Amino acid sequence: MFTQSDEYRRDELIRIIERTVEKLTLAELEALYYDMTTKSYINDD
Repeated sequence: MFTQSDEYRRDELIRIIERTVEKLTLAELEALYYDMTTKSYINDD
């Protein structure tokens, strides 16, 4: 599915996103959650 270089880049992006999300306030997290659910990136089943 992913090449080794794609997998490395994917892991790198996930780490960057995780570090950024950890610094968000509750209001910012709620806004991000709302945006991601309306774009169907998150599905609460």
